[in-house]
Amino acid sequence: MDIHFHNIMQRLESVLREKKDKEKILNKELASELGLTPDYYAVIKKRGKVPYLSLALFAQKEHLNLNWLLLGSPPKRICKGSSKAS
Repeated sequence: MDIHFHNIMQRLESVLREKKDKEKILNKELASELGLTPDYYAVIKKRGKVPYLSLALFAQKEHLNLNWLLLGSPPKRICKGSSKAS
């Protein structure tokens, strides 16, 4: 099972299109949602470097299944009412 930058960003983009009700999501919007600068996003995109921590934090904020975001494995979302950490 391979984790590819392009596939992950396509899934992220689909979430943002839904969230923002837009047809096209720009790279600067992807960068912003991940807490990255547009310049750094351009570098990791060119290198195919997956920003795991940023994706994990985004997935937590949006209640996304990290397995879905990284690998495309269902389900897409996780339950919002999970147990709280003390």
